[in-house]
Amino acid sequence: MLTPSSNTVLEPLTSAMLADLDNASAHFSRFRVTEIGLSPAALGQFAPEGILAAADLLADAKVDVIGWNGTSAAWLGFERDEALCAAIRERTGIEACTAVLAFRDLFRLGGFRRIGLVTPYTADVQARIQANWGAAGFAVTAERHLDLSDNFAFGEVDEDEIARMAREVAREGCDVVAIVCTNLKGSAIAPTLERELRIAVLDSISVTLWKCLVLAGQDPAGLTRWGGPFALKPAAIGGTAS
Repeated sequence: MLTPSSNTVLEPLTSAMLADLDNASAHFSRFRVTEIGLSPAALGQFAPEGILAAADLLADAKVDVIGWNGTSAAWLGFERDEALCAAIRERTGIEACTAVLAFRDLFRLGGFRRIGLVTPYTADVQARIQANWGAAGFAVTAERHLDLSDNFAFGEVDEDEIARMAREVAREGCDVVAIVCTNLKGSAIAPTLERELRIAVLDSISVTLWKCLVLAGQDPAGLTRWGGPFALKPAAIGGTAS
């Protein structure tokens, strides 16, 4: 897993989910990300050089898959992550995936066209996500955001606040709730929310792990108690990289 440097949530949650599997482990490499926004400095954090250097370190551990466990392509565009995956594969010889491309796979797999978008981001970042996803055929029919930009602060948002936003977008009408940010604790509450709301709740940390397991040839169904993507069948997308 390629991890934003200021993220405090995705590592413990990923490890907690993988505790249910005997034959898979997660390993992490960080690069500097501290602010989410549309300024040149904020966008520059996602230049490929730093990400690829972190991928090189993971390659030393002979991992089977390298996953970018971050959501920058939600506002930068799907093509950014497509190019990143290609660069990682060329540079390391290891299969690659990302959170945002996994969301796209799951939207297609589940037939989800009306998205309830939950994030901690600022309004301009949220609007960029809505535009990018809408252009790809995934209409954001309801959204909530917290207007935060400090990446560390996202990890301080409590589960009740995330659940509140999920309930509100579900009430407004959507096929799926997408919790977009790998420094929110959405994976921890997704199963409870799904039972309550009776729609899928896809969290960024869960969707990244789901795609990594698929590409590693592991059955994600072993994590069905975590809800969301693990209850969907990967055969529909062939287990290939996006």
